[in-house]
Amino acid sequence: MSLWVKICANTSLEDALVAAGVGADAVGFVFASSPRRVTPAQVAEIVRHLPASLEKIGVFVDAPLEEIASTVAMCRLTGVQLHFDAAPEIPAQLRARFGAQLRILRVVHFGDDAAAAHAASSDPNVDAILVDSRTVAAVGGTGKTFDWAAASKTLFQNAEAKRIAAGGLTPENVAEAIAVLRPWGVDVVSGVEAFPGRKDPAKVRAFVANARTAGCPRSH
Repeated sequence: MSLWVKICANTSLEDALVAAGVGADAVGFVFASSPRRVTPAQVAEIVRHLPASLEKIGVFVDAPLEEIASTVAMCRLTGVQLHFDAAPEIPAQLRARFGAQLRILRVVHFGDDAAAAHAASSDPNVDAILVDSRTVAAVGGTGKTFDWAAASKTLFQNAEAKRIAAGGLTPENVAEAIAVLRPWGVDVVSGVEAFPGRKDPAKVRAFVANARTAGCPRSH
């Protein structure tokens, strides 16, 4: 199987359909303070028109369990991205409610405490770890890369672990990131935008094509 590719922070049906049309595995929707924020009502309407095979991932920051669960149900999401230090009971209860078909992603910021990263990685209810960069102003969508060489020896050193590379990826550098990190998947936001909240179709197409060409085999 090829690399898992997610085009995140979609705000319109048009942009989500572009991602689906060029072969992305998943699209993401941000339910948190951001120039790319969307409401559950908006996403529920968008999802109605998307292919069933396309994964629909909700991104949550500091959200309580009930808010996450109600959004998953209302929007018919197939996955969640916990972009905060969520308590272990949140993935556990989401798994209990929605079963194995809900893909649960945890975010670890490069440079965070190693023990926290290990705890997230060892959670049996977490399907994959997304490694992102962080700035003072933002926890995601920063457009900044982290130290790939260092990360390849730490967070990405286990070739069997499901790690998703994010943070500052673009059509131009995604192949290099894949070559260094050998990730299970890649995730992009600002690197394929015309401006915050609106995708550039040519950049989305190029990103997916370049990721596919560079991607290594993976397993589900």
